Amino acid sequence: MAMVPENCAVTNTPPVCSVCIAHFNGRDLLKACLDSVLQQQADFPIEIIVHDDASTDGSLEEVQQQYPSVRFLVSPVNVGFCVSNNRMVDVARGTFLLLLNNDAELYPDALQTLYDYAQQQSTMGILGLPQYHRETGRLIDVGSFLDPFLNPLPNLEQRSQPVGMIIGACLWLPQTLWQTLGGFPVWFDTLAEDMFLCCHARLRGYPVEAVAVSGFRHWVGKSLGGGAVTHNRLQTTLKRRALSERNKTFVMILCYPAAWIFWILPLHLLLLVAEGLLLSLVKRDLRVWTGIYWHCLKEIWCKRQYLCENRQAVQRTRQVSARTFFAQNRWIPHKLRMLRRHGWPTIR
Repeated sequence: MAMVPENCAVTNTPPVCSVCIAHFNGRDLLKACLDSVLQQQADFPIEIIVHDDASTDGSLEEVQQQYPSVRFLVSPVNVGFCVSNNRMVDVARGTFLLLLNNDAELYPDALQTLYDYAQQQSTMGILGLPQYHRETGRLIDVGSFLDPFLNPLPNLEQRSQPVGMIIGACLWLPQTLWQTLGGFPVWFDTLAEDMFLCCHARLRGYPVEAVAVSGFRHWVGKSLGGGAVTHNRLQTTLKRRALSERNKTFVMILCYPAAWIFWILPLHLLLLVAEGLLLSLVKRDLRVWTGIYWHCLKEIWCKRQYLCENRQAVQRTRQVSARTFFAQNRWIPHKLRMLRRHGWPTIR
């Protein structure tokens, strides 16, 4: 049975940090993740909450027995990443939250590093750590910048600085800020919910920063499949690409200031149509068009009224100028860089 090491202050006293881990299948991934949290060299109490999203591999029962200090929330049906995290935060007692993927493993000083950095901020916001590839040890990013169409550009500068977004695989913020922002939109299901949270925070004047020390290891693509470069080719799936394109467009509609949305959204949609048709021809697979791009356009149209209502609510809270909001953007479309470096993506 897994024991709690002495250097990890998992106690019944009110925690300073609640580590929230969304889990679906992946027994061995979750064990490694939990072990990395239990081995934290933190001088403050933490709690660990795992939301099991109707796993089918028997991992829940086994892990529950081995980790008695962990609080488990068990869903009878699969509800997705957004709902899983919202449920965990609803019962979290910590002043701070760390949202952590079940396929991520923290460096031993990760929590202490995040806490110490947060104490130095004049306004506490969203923080992230360097992300390293679990298999190769390669630095993946230290947060990400965003291009005009909300494609993340990995930041590889190893210095602490403001960025466009922090990946939700390891995302730290005060619980009060989570409540202010309203958490993850449940209608996103999975993917780009971290992008929305970060854009929403920046729109309201809260910092989004990458801390350049410590870090976490990540089995990229294990949770949903794809999303990683393998043998110099980008590997993805129809489902992942469909969710990504749809939800990035949702974020654009919700968060972009009015002076930008009226010209960049039509351009974005036009480029999506062109990209979808071209990629379908190159792959000789109509599913690429229907499953990704047509699906994205249809979802935007069907949810147009809901998106407009939510946009109005988000924009009413804007506290910064468009110039400040786009300060962490990079203006060369990232898809062009990826196409030049890795060729057409492999879509399964």
